[in-house]
Amino acid sequence: MGRIGIIGGSGLYKIEGTKDIKEVAVQTPFGDPSDKYIVGNLEGKEVVFLPRHGVGHRISPSEINYRANIYGMKKLGVERIISVTACGSLKEEIKPLDFVVVDQFVDRTNQARKMSFFDQGIVAHIIFANPVCLELSRIIYEGGRSLKLTIHNKGTYINMEGPAFSTLAESNLYRSWGMDIIGMTNMPEAKLAREAEICYSTLACVTDYDCWHPQHESVTVDMVIQNLLKNVENAKKILSTVIKNLTAQRNCACGDTLKHAIITDKKIIPAKIKKDLKIIIGKYIR
Repeated sequence: MGRIGIIGGSGLYKIEGTKDIKEVAVQTPFGDPSDKYIVGNLEGKEVVFLPRHGVGHRISPSEINYRANIYGMKKLGVERIISVTACGSLKEEIKPLDFVVVDQFVDRTNQARKMSFFDQGIVAHIIFANPVCLELSRIIYEGGRSLKLTIHNKGTYINMEGPAFSTLAESNLYRSWGMDIIGMTNMPEAKLAREAEICYSTLACVTDYDCWHPQHESVTVDMVIQNLLKNVENAKKILSTVIKNLTAQRNCACGDTLKHAIITDKKIIPAKIKKDLKIIIGKYIR
């Protein structure tokens, strides 16, 4: 069974109950990941944990090296990634302290972050209609339900740039588009995980109503942190339940994403690209 990756956002920097812990520094062709990876054993499974913003929350959403983070997960043998993230709600019925298992993304960062391993001499077009692993998402939702938590089995996550929160006009615009929740980090992770043939799912922790709700004050950092700290213990319970229930066999198509996606003539792909991306494209291009 491949390792299970956990990317922790604001408030989630470690998971109690993880045994045989060791820190691993990973070098990548794309630079340094956010921090050292924490490799250990949770519920009898090998897990790899990475704090998205670095220990101490020192890296802004716009400055995260998403490519290095996902590449490092791949290099460490991760086959599934569960991303835990704080988000704001754009819908009345999605309340602070709820959880959302995201099923769709919309990007508003306008390519401000590097979201693909395929540039500089190689082109691949992945299928991304369903941007998360539906099998992994189902298991996460069922895990939350089994714990009697309020968890929504779908929701569209709009990825804004940040690090500032939304203006009122932006928040109302996103609501008019039918968006469900808003965050600053998960779209690049989802794209890169798909390119790396890693299952990916987002467990979103709702901390606030952004700034649109007339009966609730606008989002503040203190509000986000206080609500996230309340939610983070439940998030850890969900993670433990999910990891316990995961089977070795992946019954999804995530592991063969690149089979028909790479369109560059193999003969003209630069040798350095082949070397750098070997752990991602090696089974298709030698």
